[in-house]
Amino acid sequence: MAIKSLKDLNVNGKRVLCRVDFNVTRDKKTGAITDDSRIVAALPTITDLASRGARVILCSHFGRPKGREAALTLKPVAENLARYLGKPVAFADDCISEPAKKAAAALKDGDVLLLENLRYHEGEEADDKAFAQQLADLADCYVNDAFGAAHRAHASVCAAAKLFKDRAAGFLMQKEVEYLSKALKNPEHPFVVILGGAKVSDKIQVIESLLPICDTLLIGGAMAYTFLRAQGLPTGKSLVEEDQIETATKLLLIAKAKHKKLLLPVDHVVAEKLEKGVPSETVAGDKIPAGQMALDIGPKTAVAYAAEIAKAKLIVWNGPQGVFEIEPFDKGTTAVAKAVAASKATSIVGGGESVAAVKKAGVADKITHISTGGGASLEFLEGQTLPGVAALQ
Repeated sequence: MAIKSLKDLNVNGKRVLCRVDFNVTRDKKTGAITDDSRIVAALPTITDLASRGARVILCSHFGRPKGREAALTLKPVAENLARYLGKPVAFADDCISEPAKKAAAALKDGDVLLLENLRYHEGEEADDKAFAQQLADLADCYVNDAFGAAHRAHASVCAAAKLFKDRAAGFLMQKEVEYLSKALKNPEHPFVVILGGAKVSDKIQVIESLLPICDTLLIGGAMAYTFLRAQGLPTGKSLVEEDQIETATKLLLIAKAKHKKLLLPVDHVVAEKLEKGVPSETVAGDKIPAGQMALDIGPKTAVAYAAEIAKAKLIVWNGPQGVFEIEPFDKGTTAVAKAVAASKATSIVGGGESVAAVKKAGVADKITHISTGGGASLEFLEGQTLPGVAALQ
């Protein structure tokens, strides 16, 4: 796609509307930010703009407010960002109208301003042109660094972007698109895809998109049991999507016809119910008891998957291999995370749970690229054109 990069913009002395993803994790009781990784991810773009004399106007959504909800203000984010930048960050208590206009007009070269939550206005999620125009009136050029919102056809992502002649991708957006495009258009081989999570239905399009171009597909998580049922194997009380068994059968046949390795768990960690500390055991692939559910891949599967991962030159991972949030059902996901981290391959990890898993395993710094956009990265890997990316062309 013909998209300008940040370096292509002349921003000195200009007001730059920069869409970021500051939808951070906060404590529901205290409001304190508990995970500011999305703020950190945007720092390279913000600091570059400010250092080149831009008057930076940041905008973001936070949560799903119904009107103005004090608990969903972005003001604490401005305070957090100021600590990272080592200088004040101005805050406007609205993203449009007089508060925003006055705050934007008061900016000097190198200053940074954060607007209030975009979703306080219905026009944001409606991709309303009038609302987009009010945002655009604040600035001279536009930068989108919010890959996590790129799959949303919202005003600050789409309609507003198109109102600027000078628009570009921020460093984070550019990095996301480059890495994910590499997986789809120019993958190194062997190319190993690791998928997990609860439902086959959530990953059908990803499988259909990546199966023709990957060499090996490793499937874990609850979605594996729909595939195992499709093979006629017992699954006990494990989560199975009955309406997706036919689809799973077709995908298994496609993999065979295309001579692709599609590997499923050969052993499982099972329990009667999903609960911390509940008695569990490891059983063979075809031995899941009728009264038990599989909640993690077993050790033999983890070893087999690690062996495939070790051969790879490119790895894409989306979805945990078990219920990794609850012990003892985290071992399979942790083993896969460590195998990916130990690999010399280019590794791309996307999806909130997968990202949480590599962080929990303490190997996040050994992953080549951790995607900040769960839904966006999934849709990109499905081969869809993201509205926020298309708007930058």
